Amino acid sequence: MDRRKFIQTGVAGLSLARTGFANIQLAVPSNVSVDRVKLGKTGLKVSRIAMGTGTKGWNYQSNQTRLGMDNFVKMARHGYERGIRFFDMADMYGSQPFVGKALKELPREKLTLMTKMWTYDEGSEKREPVIKTLDRFRQEAGTDYFDILLLHCMTKGDWAETRKFYMDGLAKAKQDGIVKAVGVSCHNWDAMAEAVDNPWCDVILARLNPFQSHMDGTTVAVNELLGKARKKGKGLIGMKIFGEGKHISDAERERSIRFAVTESNLHCMTLGLESIAQMDDAIERVMRNAKG
Repeated sequence: MDRRKFIQTGVAGLSLARTGFANIQLAVPSNVSVDRVKLGKTGLKVSRIAMGTGTKGWNYQSNQTRLGMDNFVKMARHGYERGIRFFDMADMYGSQPFVGKALKELPREKLTLMTKMWTYDEGSEKREPVIKTLDRFRQEAGTDYFDILLLHCMTKGDWAETRKFYMDGLAKAKQDGIVKAVGVSCHNWDAMAEAVDNPWCDVILARLNPFQSHMDGTTVAVNELLGKARKKGKGLIGMKIFGEGKHISDAERERSIRFAVTESNLHCMTLGLESIAQMDDAIERVMRNAKG
């Protein structure tokens, strides 16, 4: 089956109507490949696009896992071939086994694997030793280590106090080489401000787009705060680039990508793509804007 026919009849075509990208062009992909960028002072070099796996992700499933294992693997392998070597997972998405299957037999040293750990307040009976959780994560994802491990969905500015149990556990895991960098995914202004100032935090996953959709402040304010983090050497990854799927017209996708690549303080972005066609569209836009 030739490439055009595969895209028209495979996972690409199945997902487009459901996600509203009705006007996307199902054309033969160009030869453009995703480049790599330094992620602040973390020592990591990552692809400018991470394959997100958590669209409408909750209760151990997401739109990406709902594609089914075979379609997920096809899309992830296609991304790898096009230069996407950064994969964004979370326990709450149920995506770790999917990424593990997709990347099996690929060279681990060429991959960046990021996942997120759901956490509980100090004293909660739901807590378990961090190393026990990490051992399960590693088994599911088929890896000895994670490049980035985030505390998932911080919604209050006091997370450094209420999540100290996890911070200490991850600091030990970092020391032992089980994780290379640690940080937080932010869903609150105060939580993000704490991440900027806290020396424990290497990486910040922040919501940012030019439409101020599903964000933790105005576009200008969030971008300025991330600018302070960048000066401190934090690795900055953008999410909600299309406003959680709210801004997906051709013009809006272009504006969102252009802002993320050329105007924001982000180093890279995670995109919750659901088809090969969406992936090719994003790669073309990102790299065209990156090259000016």
